[in-house]
This record gives sequence, C-alpha cells and structure tokens, in this order.
Amino acid sequence: MSDPAARTPASLLVPYAAPYVLYVAIGALADPRSHALWIYGARLVAVGAALAFYWRRWLPLRGPRPVAGSIAWGALFGLAGAGLWLGLHAPFAPSDAPAWSEGAWAARALGATLLPPLIEEPLFRGWALGVGVLYAQARAAGDPAPLGRALDRSDLASVAPGAWTPLALVGSTALFAAGHHAGEWLAACGYGALMCALWIARGDLVSCISAHAVTNAALAVFARATGAWGSW
Repeated sequence: MSDPAARTPASLLVPYAAPYVLYVAIGALADPRSHALWIYGARLVAVGAALAFYWRRWLPLRGPRPVAGSIAWGALFGLAGAGLWLGLHAPFAPSDAPAWSEGAWAARALGATLLPPLIEEPLFRGWALGVGVLYAQARAAGDPAPLGRALDRSDLASVAPGAWTPLALVGSTALFAAGHHAGEWLAACGYGALMCALWIARGDLVSCISAHAVTNAALAVFARATGAWGSW
C-alpha cells in the first residue's frame, strides 16, 4: 500500500496541475483560435509527454462501478453537455468568427477531444473537488487550520467515490470556469456543475473523462456542420 503522506493534495498538486499549466502556457503563445496549426501539434507532443510522465502519480480514475457503464453514461452526459454548452454560450458567441480550414479544424478537434478531458477532469473533478471535501471534513472536526489539514495532512485517496460538499462543488466549478475565456464563463460553470453531478452519480473520473471527450467532439462536429464557428 502506498504511503498516505505521498498522497496529500499538496504532494499531488504538481502531477495533477503540470499538464494543465503546460496546455494553457502553450496556448498563451498564440490564441489557439487563430488557426495556428503548430499550437495543436505542440500541445499534443508536450502535454502528451507530461501526461505520460505524471499519470503514475495520480490516484485511480476508476470507481466502484463497471468501467463500461461509466463510459456509456459519460457519452450520454457528454451529448447533453454539448447542448448545455451551446445554449449557455450562444448569447456570447461571436457571429462573425472566420471559418476554419480542414486541417486546422481537424487538428483542433483532435486536440480538444484528447487533451482537455484527460487534464481537466482529474484536476478539477478529482484533485480540486477532493480538496474541498477534505477541507469540509477538517472544518467539521474543529481543526484550527482546516485548509492546511486538507492540503498537507490529509490523504486525497480517502475521499469516497462520489463524495461532495456544496463548497467543493462551487470551488471546483469556479476553478474550471476560470480557465476559459470570459465569454465562456457561464457555459463553463454550467458544464462544470454537470460534470460534478456525473461524479456524484458514478463515483469515478472515467465517466467524466468520457463525457468531456464526447462533448468536445460533438462541439467540433456541430461547428463544422453548421458553420457556427463562434460557438466552438
């Protein structure tokens, strides 16, 4: 059995956050929506390498329920999430967004389907939500420094599958939304809440990763089929 001291949220922050930070940092070099193909290639290579390096430190993505069921439920939630995103984002979506070339569309669609689900769900629905649960537990126990207890003296693996608190849900969803453009904040909050609901229902991250991948793929197909490039 692994040492609980090596599974504190503080010790696991870099393994969970590094791929996400790298993904954002590469995107900051040039707006990914500028159709710059090299952005997507760089992300696939660099973030893929970071995931390969750090995933061994992560806690299991599986929960107590069958993986096949989690993938299936994730696909259903993913399609619903695409509709939710489009509905909440519509008032803020630019109507004059330029069309993407076939190559740029394919590169972005592939990158969006593969990478964000694998880096955002473990970070926001796994690590961040778990910290919120541990904080609530420490506070309820009367710890004088509940955040310190949650980060440095608690085992993240002790968070039960599907566990949540209102503060944990709000905190993880707000952090998820903060990583999006301002016009996407409302949609990201709604989508983050949906992924939290899936975590509660299934008790694993496989379902959330499946859902996020299906959503991103569906949004890419929708934009290409309808020409509503600003919705993507």
